[in-house]
Amino acid sequence: MDFRFDVIVQYLPLLMKGVKLTIQISIIAVAVGTIIGLFISLVRLSKLWPLRWLAKGYVEFLRGTPLMAQIFLIHFGVPPLLGINAFNPLYSGTIALSLNSGAYVAEIFRGAIQSIEKGQMEAARSLGMTHAQAMTHIIIPQAFKRAIPPLGNEFIAILKDSSLVSVISLQDLMMAGRIMQGRSFRFIETWLAVSLLYLVMTLTLSQFVSYLERRFSKSDQS
Repeated sequence: MDFRFDVIVQYLPLLMKGVKLTIQISIIAVAVGTIIGLFISLVRLSKLWPLRWLAKGYVEFLRGTPLMAQIFLIHFGVPPLLGINAFNPLYSGTIALSLNSGAYVAEIFRGAIQSIEKGQMEAARSLGMTHAQAMTHIIIPQAFKRAIPPLGNEFIAILKDSSLVSVISLQDLMMAGRIMQGRSFRFIETWLAVSLLYLVMTLTLSQFVSYLERRFSKSDQS
């Protein structure tokens, strides 16, 4: 079977529309997931054991269950509990990705915070800082720098995992690929184009993370 590049060109606007939505969902999920993850990591490190167990339960549930099941649960299971018919698929997909990302980011931040020498907290407290001030100005900035490489990997994973939102009829890049395949009946061209577009996005994100690593490394040396 001949490879038809013109088919890719014909459906490129459809695929790029899917790329746009994929990027939008991923950015929101990463931003919200980072906020959730930082909060959960601090709760897990607190001295209040009921909150610690709740945070641990959140992390274990979301890390131990399939993302697709979480998407279905939020999209089809939560609305009846709230007395509404259904969520907008965009909201359901974004919420599911954000919550899932938050669980993984929480463990990344927790490990990064625990890797900071305890003497730094003691030194900050001896200078008159409160625990919250020491965490905000001393511990968390250092932990964030150490967390950049694993955070980058998590963000790339979210970008690829966002393809699962197509199961609730959200027209991301993966759904655009399915539409292209259904209309053109060209399997190789369709999934090669989709794969290359995902590759471009992940490589771009990898380069951005590498740039951040180099920049923070230079700031530490200066």
